Amino acid sequence: MGDKVNDLPRLDKTQRAVVMLGIATAAIILFVGIGGTVMPQVARHWLDSSAAPPDTALVNALLLNIALIIFGWRRYVDLRNEIEQRREAEEQARHLSQIDPLTGCLNRRCATEKMMNALAAIGDTQYAAGFVMIDLDGFKEINDTNGHQAGDEVLLEVSRRLKSMTPPGGDCARLGGDEFAFIMPLVKDDPDSLELWACEMTGNIARPIDTEVGSLEVTISVGIAVHRPEEPIENLETAARKLMRRADLAMYQAKKEGRNRFCWFDLSMEAEARIRREMETAIRTGLERGEFTPHYEQQIDLETGQLVGFEMLARWHSAELGEVSPDIFIPIAESCGLIGPLSEMLIRRALIDAQSWSPSLTLSINISPVQLRDPWLPQKLLKLLLGSDFPPHRLDVEISEACLQENLGAVQTMIVSLKNLGVRVSLDDFGTGFSTLTQLRTLPFDRVKIDKSFVGELRRVAQASPELMHNREQQDHIVNTLVSLGQGLQIPITAEGIEDASILETLRGMGEMKGQGYHYGRPEPAGMVLERLGRQDLLAKDRHSNVTKVDFTATEKRQGGDKRAG
Repeated sequence: MGDKVNDLPRLDKTQRAVVMLGIATAAIILFVGIGGTVMPQVARHWLDSSAAPPDTALVNALLLNIALIIFGWRRYVDLRNEIEQRREAEEQARHLSQIDPLTGCLNRRCATEKMMNALAAIGDTQYAAGFVMIDLDGFKEINDTNGHQAGDEVLLEVSRRLKSMTPPGGDCARLGGDEFAFIMPLVKDDPDSLELWACEMTGNIARPIDTEVGSLEVTISVGIAVHRPEEPIENLETAARKLMRRADLAMYQAKKEGRNRFCWFDLSMEAEARIRREMETAIRTGLERGEFTPHYEQQIDLETGQLVGFEMLARWHSAELGEVSPDIFIPIAESCGLIGPLSEMLIRRALIDAQSWSPSLTLSINISPVQLRDPWLPQKLLKLLLGSDFPPHRLDVEISEACLQENLGAVQTMIVSLKNLGVRVSLDDFGTGFSTLTQLRTLPFDRVKIDKSFVGELRRVAQASPELMHNREQQDHIVNTLVSLGQGLQIPITAEGIEDASILETLRGMGEMKGQGYHYGRPEPAGMVLERLGRQDLLAKDRHSNVTKVDFTATEKRQGGDKRAG
């Protein structure tokens, strides 16, 4: 409807131009007719003054015709110029609607149209049509750390480098944000040449980029999808979007494999994506139904053998899927933005469960790397503590060592904010990342947890043959070094993955520490924990005595905010 309305003025002016041209033409014809009569009379009178003068009415008519001709022609020219200007403006607007204003590349809409044209051109040829999806690795951190101006400079330079590598007949597009793409019509189905081109492209982009804030580095993850002539096409738009989606799946696979690389699409990726979508739906349904429950793993003082606390672990019993491993549903919840609501629900239930425990017992919870990017996390945690009347000093927040590599400054700020709540903060999975001694000294961790992969290895090497004794000594040395590092920094140690008595005895010889693992029992639901604590006389005698000495006012003052925040 809008297009029709916009076309009316242009059609009116076109019609008016035709009318004016018709008037001018009629005036010219009339001028020829009248002029043929008047001009001889004027000439005779001019040459012979005695001759009769020309007819006044005809002379006036002739002059009027001349005026009409001049007026009509000028108006016709003006209207033609106006129509041409409008046409040029419309052409420019159409061009701008197809171009990304920052980089000058094609935009998403035009990329889809180009892909449709490429698929239509295949026909019965021996060529294929390709689509290449490109995403910048770590671009958000560049924007957050250096500002959007530096981010724009990076995008401009990346677009220049990509344009310089556009295959013959292809087009470079910016789909939005830090996503780029290549449309490759009528390319030879030659994987080797495409892979060589993709390798050159990733290497070219990885070169440092000079900006106002200094030299910055960025890499790309690339996904390649090809439509071959033998594949049927029922609808061009559907086929184009399908090919683009496949390239997108391949690009995300490249990110999963480590970034700064390319990956070809295969059908297993679509199956995996379908399963992830189904799992996403199931997680949302499970949250609504309350299918996720906290389980608790014992934490033991290795020297005394006494129970000192529990680590809360997420468990999911789906009505449709049965028992689903955390290794499956947690990464999916992180990727689809559900890890926050899921974690908050579990923490709330865990804090309520822990109210019935002895005040001497602590509760450990794990925070996802995705949650650490939320600046409101401390306020949300404070709200949960206040809502459950749980003492902050009994709560231990565990942060994975891998988080330190994403944005050390942001993690440090988050740790300080969490400690200002009065809670303890532990470094989880110690030994699996790349923490330096400087990081451990500067970050105010209350405890470090040696990853179970190192502790579990002690069992395997303990059973090794004598000829492999050096492996046993090496593994003992690794664990002992990690323990000594923590002790040297005066940071308490917790060992994960204690599965039998031999591992326990080995660890006891390395110094004071806590431990947890299946040797002490598997994670248990809240009801079984209460039974265990009842047998050990570790239930809270008086719930209110558990919280009367907690000064939340002091916590709020350290936070500088209202207890209702978050």
